[in-house]
Amino acid sequence: MRRKAGAALFLGFVLACAGCGSRHEAVAGEDPVVRPAITGRLPHDVNAFTQGLLMDGEVWLESTGQYGKSDLREVDVRTGEVLRKVPLDRRHFGEGLALWKNRLYQLTWRERVCIVYDRETFKEIERFRYSGEGWGLTNNERHLFMSDGSATIRVKDPNTFRELRRFEVRGAQGPVTRLNELEWIDGEIWANIFQTKFIVRFDPSNGRVLGFIDLRHLPPEEDRHPGEDVLNGIAVDPANGDIWVTGKYWKALYRLDWPPGE
Repeated sequence: MRRKAGAALFLGFVLACAGCGSRHEAVAGEDPVVRPAITGRLPHDVNAFTQGLLMDGEVWLESTGQYGKSDLREVDVRTGEVLRKVPLDRRHFGEGLALWKNRLYQLTWRERVCIVYDRETFKEIERFRYSGEGWGLTNNERHLFMSDGSATIRVKDPNTFRELRRFEVRGAQGPVTRLNELEWIDGEIWANIFQTKFIVRFDPSNGRVLGFIDLRHLPPEEDRHPGEDVLNGIAVDPANGDIWVTGKYWKALYRLDWPPGE
């Protein structure tokens, strides 16, 4: 099973959030915590160990993990049917995924390889090497943003994968570690915090924490099953701004009421 990172640096935040309310409270110092309602549900393949997720039109683009089972896949949004997929080499563990222009970038965990595909054909175009581990990946119009399981975000040139700068994600209690799957949303970056049901929102210009999202109410009781794993997977619908989340081996994706109550 997937890595088991140390929890010490984040334990204080989790304990502080133990009594969070359903709306909006300042806990963990001054960092706000919100627990949004769920306003929609779509099916998800329970065999998908979700590592990277994004929406492109009427399909999900998803990177899945586990050695010998990792792939890049295109999935029908409404039915959850896998329309096509490209398996990774059995020695590669799939990780974060980003779409920039007409290129899909898929990280690998410990193999230090980013595989680049043509979006339309799913054919591999090239590969880039990087140091350390690959966890999450997202982008704006100019740059790629990559997590490696620490509190550090690396900013990459999508043409060369050269590192341009890096910054640390910090909140009121200090660095926020175990940053996993990433999504660019309205000028912010949202990141799953591995082995928790919290998402952190931060400013991509300096790493300042903007708030936390508490998703401990997911999945709902009717969707729970013994094989499910951790929360992981954030995708925004570019057509209307809806935000969807899921987890590894989860039965469904859930639309968040965001901003809450609007």
